[in-house]
Amino acid sequence: MTADGRGTGGTGAEGGAGRAGGVGAEGGAPTGTGAGAGAGVPAGGALTGAAEAHSHTHRDVTGGWLRPAVFGAMDGLVSNLGLMSGVAGSSASSQAIAVAGLAGLAAGAFSMAAGEYTSVASQRELVEAELEVERRELRRHPEDELDELTDLYVSRGVEPGLAREVATQLTRDPEQALEIHAREELGVDPSDLPSPTVAAMSSFGAFAAGAVLPVLPYLFGATALWPAVLLALLGLFACGAVVARVTARPWWFSGLRQLALGGAAAAVTYGLGAVFGTAVG
Repeated sequence: MTADGRGTGGTGAEGGAGRAGGVGAEGGAPTGTGAGAGAGVPAGGALTGAAEAHSHTHRDVTGGWLRPAVFGAMDGLVSNLGLMSGVAGSSASSQAIAVAGLAGLAAGAFSMAAGEYTSVASQRELVEAELEVERRELRRHPEDELDELTDLYVSRGVEPGLAREVATQLTRDPEQALEIHAREELGVDPSDLPSPTVAAMSSFGAFAAGAVLPVLPYLFGATALWPAVLLALLGLFACGAVVARVTARPWWFSGLRQLALGGAAAAVTYGLGAVFGTAVG
């Protein structure tokens, strides 16, 4: 049973109930207990031909690794393009624009990495503290925790007797019991907590990969802003098109939307650079 009460023909790893025969999808009627007894679920957990014929899959609605990677790159692209456009708008030299772009890349990447590390580490520490509380409760008050799990299944439509039987079977293993309570009460998987180091390195790399694009033309001798803007806008379009895999929008729509947003940011900062450059000068 998942954290939101939905199942997929048996809660399986999401709540462990599948090991006891399963609780039906959408938290509804049970599909059986014990070693696969129940309607439509043969022993051993094998699907019937009809179940296989009607099975379907869903995309990862969280975006998986793709979402943070692409959005990190877009963040680097937009912020560094805006920074360099603002400096260029003040009539600065191409060398000053390149230095500003490199400085923006380094500062932004390190800032993203530090912020992501702190955020994920804090979240992980909080989850680990709550898991320790749950582990202690399971050790000190096992009957109360059993009643709690039974009531949870009853609230989702399982008959009281069957709910008690399922809860009893699932709580025989202390670690499995902790996993189930963590999923149901905290909405987390104790065996799949995020790594602060991986999150920080990913954010650093994604931001840097995006931020370096508008700098590249200057590193290869460009003296005008337009090659940097062109390359950055192409990168933004590509990132937007990739995001379409997560949003289910047409690739061209997502690409043009991101291009327009990034272009608007660059135009505004260029204008501000021109105004401030004239005022300061």
